[in-house]
Amino acid sequence: MAYGMAAVLFAGILTACSGGSEGAAPAGSKVESGQTEGKNGYPASFSYWVELDGDSAVSMTNFNENEAYKKLEEMTGTKVDFKHPTGGGTQIQEQFNLMIASRNLPDVIQTNWLTVPKGPQNAIDDGTIIRLNDLIDQYAPNFKKYLDEHPDIANMIKTDKGDIYAFPFIREDDRLKVYYGPVIRKDWLDKVGMQPPTTIDEWEQVLTAFRDKDPNGNGKKDEIPFLLEVGAVRNDLLNSMIGAWGILDKFYQKDGKVYYGEIQPEFEQFLTTMHKWYTEGLIDKDFAAVDGKLKDAKTAGNQLGLLYGYSSGTIGKFTDLMKDSVPGFKMTALPNPTLNKGEVSAAGMISPTYPGEHSAAITSAAKHPEQIVKWLDLAYSDEGHMLFNFGIEGKSYTMVNGKPEYTELITDNPDKLTFKQAQAKFMRTQYGGPFVQDVESFLQQMKYPEQLDSLDVWSKAKNNLQLPLMTLTSEESSKIASIMNDVNTYSDEMVVKFIMGTEPLSNFPKYVEALKSFGIEEAIQVEQAALDRYSKR
Repeated sequence: MAYGMAAVLFAGILTACSGGSEGAAPAGSKVESGQTEGKNGYPASFSYWVELDGDSAVSMTNFNENEAYKKLEEMTGTKVDFKHPTGGGTQIQEQFNLMIASRNLPDVIQTNWLTVPKGPQNAIDDGTIIRLNDLIDQYAPNFKKYLDEHPDIANMIKTDKGDIYAFPFIREDDRLKVYYGPVIRKDWLDKVGMQPPTTIDEWEQVLTAFRDKDPNGNGKKDEIPFLLEVGAVRNDLLNSMIGAWGILDKFYQKDGKVYYGEIQPEFEQFLTTMHKWYTEGLIDKDFAAVDGKLKDAKTAGNQLGLLYGYSSGTIGKFTDLMKDSVPGFKMTALPNPTLNKGEVSAAGMISPTYPGEHSAAITSAAKHPEQIVKWLDLAYSDEGHMLFNFGIEGKSYTMVNGKPEYTELITDNPDKLTFKQAQAKFMRTQYGGPFVQDVESFLQQMKYPEQLDSLDVWSKAKNNLQLPLMTLTSEESSKIASIMNDVNTYSDEMVVKFIMGTEPLSNFPKYVEALKSFGIEEAIQVEQAALDRYSKR
């Protein structure tokens, strides 16, 4: 399954590059760019901005080196001029802003258009990208067929005005949507003689045993019972925990009414529990400063008893890493916790069918968008589906009993590439792109039964509080950005203070009033209006 957020535009070096007009001239004729048209009416060339993800960057410097794109070029005669941004998230955001201001656009931009300033409808209205409805009807038979067969997904990828703004990344199978949740050291549980906890009280009992009974056996009492994270993954983690109290961390809905979690009394109850755990040494004392590298180091150092992680990137990764050095090492998934025994948590991590990420829009710079639509449509064909999910038959996969199975080039790469790095060399499913992800491409990452079990365990949460991926008007987007910038800055600081005790929980009512003074109630009204419009689509 593809992970991670799609980045935004790289501005300064991008130049528009166009192909020929679909159906306007026979193959081999000249087009406006002065280049020869590709095969069968596909474009000769076009420019395509897209992030070079970390796994891909290990084995290539440009997607022209990716085997799936090489095959597409062979099939279509189209030379894609891939443009990859550099730098981190803040740098890329700055480049995006410059890009929009300069109007120096490539032909295709792959990003999460739901998160760009003022949203996708404004990007169409101001001429940054183009409306795709009519072009899809005429030039994208595979994608049109898919939307006709999946009207719910067709609804997801439209604005409130009904405009389709991009070719989407789709996680259709439910097993692709849940890949993150609580992970516990099962071998530690066995050593302290306890069963996997299901309630918040049981979590506390287990964490206390991890603190007191030296389950890593080194006699140093250096165990860290639980790593609470409040950084980049805060919402997934906190929602998975706060679901025990029947709310979400930020915006959520019940029966069509929008709420904000941090001004609810249940949020104070959650903070009270986390503060208690922190003062009792059940939470890593350095939790507020732990990043991914430190988390990995603590896990690999045989210190962490309970953490939030991934089926592949945590359970699989550390089982591989630790099974020889720590006899009996075993990680297993825990269900998202509840307050009362026998209940099902209201929330856990779940990705939407259409997550917004990795969506390819055609910009107003494209001289002949018809041909680009035709090229993008290939990904939704049977052949394109196999190409983007499995790569090249006979190299990266073979058909076994009617199903594609990855070869050892992927599963046991001779160049010592990880599973995902090897996938990245041949296909795009390990990260994402404008295509429908195949569940088999994900399930074949699961080397250990504990990994497969995690998908079932984590998927049991109700997950009916989440808001759909709605689109805001330009004015609403600006208002939300202004309000939430202040709210999030203040909240990020105060949540850590409440948990660590540098801010007494007796001041929680003042915290709520501060959020209201920043305009959180107005933000709730904006989200409510957007939800009402979405419900009427």
